[in-house]
Amino acid sequence: MYLEIVSPEATLFAGEVNSVTVPGINGEFQMLKDHAPVVSLLQQGNVVVDGTITIAEEYQNKFTQDAKGKTVLAISSGTVEMKDNKVIVLAD
Repeated sequence: MYLEIVSPEATLFAGEVNSVTVPGINGEFQMLKDHAPVVSLLQQGNVVVDGTITIAEEYQNKFTQDAKGKTVLAISSGTVEMKDNKVIVLAD
């Protein structure tokens, strides 16, 4: 599935991933390929991306790696939309 992570400054990441886990306001949830359409508000927490991804050099300082090798982006709030195997995370 295709993931875009957009901040007020720029698009931090855009590309194919295996899964993405987000901190929804009603709890953390994960989206995989062919997930049902969803729109949700996000709260403070981590966006966790599973897959081999390449982050542009100017944004690498915003991301970390967890113990399982997944890419992590800490956010304070935002929204997420999943539709037709495309996930858009608008993150603050």
